[in-house]
Amino acid sequence: MSSTTRNDGDTQTLDILLKKTQDPVSSSALLPDELSYLITAFLPSQPITLRSKGYLVLSAYCQGVRHSYSVKGKQPDPATESLVNVFAPLIISRLADSDDVLLVGISFLTALFQVDWESASSIFLQDGVIDFVMDSVDLTPSAQLSLHVAHLLGQASGNKPCRAIISSQSVQWLESNSRQTNDSALRAAAAIALVKLSRGSAADDIDSTGSEGQTGKGNDEELAKVMKGMIISGSNLSSTTDAIEGLAYLSVDPVVKEALSKDSMFLSRLFALVPRRKVVPSLNSAEVNSALLYGIFVIISNICAYRPRFTEEQVQVEKLRRMAKAGKSPAQDSSALESDEDVKERVRRLVSCGVLDVFAAVPGIESLGIRVNAGKALLSIIEDNGNRGRVLQSGGAKVLMLIIKHATSVSSSGSAKPPVLDVTHLQPIQALAKLAITSSPVQVFGPNEGAAYDAIRPLSIMLLHPSSTLLQRFEALMALTNLSSRSPETASRVAKADGMMKKVELLLLEEHPLIRRASMELICNLIAGSDEVFERYGGTENPSGSKSKLQVLLALSDVDDLPTRLAASGALATLTAAPSACHALISLQLERRRVLPILAQLIDPSTSHVEGDTEERDNEGGHHGLVHRGIVCARNFLINIVDEATQRGISKDAEEAGLVRALVNVVKAQPESGRVDESILRPAAEALKFLTNKKD
Repeated sequence: MSSTTRNDGDTQTLDILLKKTQDPVSSSALLPDELSYLITAFLPSQPITLRSKGYLVLSAYCQGVRHSYSVKGKQPDPATESLVNVFAPLIISRLADSDDVLLVGISFLTALFQVDWESASSIFLQDGVIDFVMDSVDLTPSAQLSLHVAHLLGQASGNKPCRAIISSQSVQWLESNSRQTNDSALRAAAAIALVKLSRGSAADDIDSTGSEGQTGKGNDEELAKVMKGMIISGSNLSSTTDAIEGLAYLSVDPVVKEALSKDSMFLSRLFALVPRRKVVPSLNSAEVNSALLYGIFVIISNICAYRPRFTEEQVQVEKLRRMAKAGKSPAQDSSALESDEDVKERVRRLVSCGVLDVFAAVPGIESLGIRVNAGKALLSIIEDNGNRGRVLQSGGAKVLMLIIKHATSVSSSGSAKPPVLDVTHLQPIQALAKLAITSSPVQVFGPNEGAAYDAIRPLSIMLLHPSSTLLQRFEALMALTNLSSRSPETASRVAKADGMMKKVELLLLEEHPLIRRASMELICNLIAGSDEVFERYGGTENPSGSKSKLQVLLALSDVDDLPTRLAASGALATLTAAPSACHALISLQLERRRVLPILAQLIDPSTSHVEGDTEERDNEGGHHGLVHRGIVCARNFLINIVDEATQRGISKDAEEAGLVRALVNVVKAQPESGRVDESILRPAAEALKFLTNKKD
């Protein structure tokens, strides 16, 4: 029988097992001979397609067993115990054997770590297991066996209890193999195991002492050079994959990420490993697996990552932590090479080497980890405004939309309410928001309005998310403001997003001036574009509700922040086109006597007893905008007064508030300025005519 025929038969057998494990009734009921067959699927001699299918079957089986136990959180975990009872005899009996049988046990345990680490670590910790493994490379050493032992130790090193039983002799064996130059695949596998041990031990020190140790720190840069060299040489896929995984761990170190970003040859080789769409894959790229792609996107994400933006409280906690560490060790300051300028420069190097082309592969990838890291990396790249045009040109907005679409669809449970996403899923939404703030909706979403409509939901989710930061909420507001300016239909859809209006109106009362400003600007756009929001603020269906909302707009037309005043007074100018809104404002004037003084202040700040806003006086365009809005509001307000007694009273109030003087000053200033603005002069004249005719 030919190898092709045999492989086809093996694939068909695995297809049968996969179908069985996906059946809710029989998912955890594989027969002993079926399990014995499954564990041979991970041998290095098997083709990659067969091993990939083996992972699917193993994953489905483990999930089936875990789903069959309704009790969660019980210790010891019954699902883990069940899996250990099934797999341990199959693995341990083979570890005690030799040659190919031994390799079956080691390769399967390595695969089990990647699929179900709880059961794999329990088996690894059983008496004699690690002794069998390390004795095998002493008694019957071979290149293939050593490689898979190094892979197993690398997987085990990611688990704290397993790290504790890896002996110093095992570490020495790994160090020896990481230095040899005859077998690059073994060198890479041993190096990554050492990296995981080093990083894991450092994390263990933090857990136990509260401070970071220096375990293995001195070797990190040397290991990074070794792995970088393996990727550049590209000797074989196995060693390249291991080297990339190692750099995914090491690239969190500022020194390592700086060195990687400066090596254009390394970056070009790294990016070339990602298959491009619309390109017929070569034999090598056809073998690229998700583990390799995941590592590449983690490296890119780490190199581009900015330091977290801490709150004041978090800053103080970090200071205390550093004080506690002071004098314990000469550790390098973690802030070195991590300033925003350092990160921006690293990002620019990656962009110049073609990193943006790499993201075109993301839409066709199912891996959640790859999508999360791609979204995180794009957010960091977009942080620099200078990169945003290139991101749009490379199709970055479409990539983000596809990442977001998958995240929001997975998180939705059929509820009408927006899904509560993991905070990591907010990163691609924030990246999209940044693009939508600085570019027109057409540039970001294209001419098809459907794409713009699709962006409304995720942006509203970020605005409403309980864990979103103030910056994320601000950027969501700004993006929605820009989006709502596209068309009345878009504005209406924004306004109808579940929970949107209540949240935005609540943020109008936020202490942070930028949040308050962004909320007001969004509401101003929605009032202009959405009939529903216009009715909400100036309609007749709920007069008391509209009146209270108009009062808020009036108050925000009198704050110190010029953009907020422009947005609030612009909203009032739009609303006063409706008699119902004017009647509500007339009622507010009669109750509180604040409407006319605020309108006078908008038209001419000198009418106020308070010193005018410096920013407003220095900003000619802003001042002109306030004047125009104030005059339109005053004119509409006055012509909608129908009761003569009210007209006389309002005329008297206007005189006292300085509105008459403000209007006269504007009318006189028009010819003197050398230019007559009819949009200001005409309504100002109409308002003055009303006021002069109603004087006693």
